[in-house]
Amino acid sequence: MPSEHSFATRKRADRRQVLKKAKKVIITCAVTGSIHTPSMSPHLPITPDEIADQAIAASEAGAAMLHLHARDPATGKPDQSPELFAQFLPRIKQHSDAIINITTGGGLGMTLDQRLAPAKWAQPEVASMNMGSFNFNISGAAGKLETFKHDWEKPYLDMTQDFILSNTFSQIERGLAELSAMGTRFEFECYDVGHLYNLAHFADRGLAKPPFFVQSIFGILGGIGADPDNLLHMRMIADRLFGDDYYLSVLAAGRHQMSFVTMSALLGGNVRVGLEDSLYAGRGKLATSNAEQVAKIRRILEELSFEIATPDEARAMIQTKGRDNVAF
Repeated sequence: MPSEHSFATRKRADRRQVLKKAKKVIITCAVTGSIHTPSMSPHLPITPDEIADQAIAASEAGAAMLHLHARDPATGKPDQSPELFAQFLPRIKQHSDAIINITTGGGLGMTLDQRLAPAKWAQPEVASMNMGSFNFNISGAAGKLETFKHDWEKPYLDMTQDFILSNTFSQIERGLAELSAMGTRFEFECYDVGHLYNLAHFADRGLAKPPFFVQSIFGILGGIGADPDNLLHMRMIADRLFGDDYYLSVLAAGRHQMSFVTMSALLGGNVRVGLEDSLYAGRGKLATSNAEQVAKIRRILEELSFEIATPDEARAMIQTKGRDNVAF
């Protein structure tokens, strides 16, 4: 069995130990997710039409990549049925040039078969891949709501006090193998430092291929906290493990969103926004759409003299198979 450090050790002598700094910043927009519930915001897209409309608008605002979940159109509950994805993916592709990135995290408590089903059906350019199991607690959100629109919402949030988001080595290996065979690339979601070492393990075994698009996630209770020192540490460890074989991207939950992703860009990385990660556009102000958040981070970055990557420029950076080589 290879050492956990062998990927970095083997490569250290023949490459620079710094992340691959992007000449232009990739903006990813996570459109609806599976954390927030309909009672939290009237602007959270639920139906296939709402998801499609907001995804297309986010692309027009500057998002090069769209990270997509589906929901039951009647209740808003997370739903990984390929039939639901089929109601919005072709429309998004028709009206947007953005890279479509399908979740394999799905909804909390789903089986691996359920989580992988839409990506296996759609064979997208990119799919997300969580890189380790950990406590995932969003129960605090229930205490902020006095009433709920749907019966499923409060139990869904409350159960996370005793919930482990399962991403075992065998589960990760299966997801990597099955989707890589279709030419799909990955958004490697790393909620803590150990997840970077897990990615290095799979890279050493040849199951994950560079360039790695590493999405570092901050602010979920159970994962690494949204502290600037933690972002610096995550970047330092990723530099040591992957050198210039990776692109850093960052998302932060809730109120930390805009400041943290801006810090990512200042460090040479990329950014992710969207109503999956935060429902707000400013202190106490609900975002009315995903496009509002994309436009805001684009405005911030351009004021700081960063250039924004187009979808095709993002494709070249992370080496996807192209928009015409998907199954929808």
